[in-house]
Amino acid sequence: QVQLVESGGGLVQAGGSLRLACAASGRTFSSYAMGWFRQAPGKEREFVAGISWSGGNADYAHSVKGRFTISRDNAKNTVYLQMNSLKPEDTAVYYCAAANLAPLRVGVGAYEYDYWGQGTQVDVSS
Repeated sequence: QVQLVESGGGLVQAGGSLRLACAASGRTFSSYAMGWFRQAPGKEREFVAGISWSGGNADYAHSVKGRFTISRDNAKNTVYLQMNSLKPEDTAVYYCAAANLAPLRVGVGAYEYDYWGQGTQVDVSS
């Protein structure tokens, strides 16, 4: 019942920035945490960042901490991922996901998420 659509991906040079957005439609709940995951070719999907739907609690993968910022706009049912100082290692398909968790809870495991977007490609050239 929840649809997630990512946007904002593209090709960027190393050191550059991109801002991803994930818009949720359909039935949404204040208890839904949101997260970003990414998957590079030949690799497993990995956690990037997560945020609770209430309170703005956030968590990040060590590899992106200090470079990426996750934020939300509950009025628009949209979550963002601001990516700065991009590296070639950040190249991947980025997926938005929604988890039915407690309002202040951040989900860091893919198994916690119930809904997934189609993904948006991020390519960082060196």
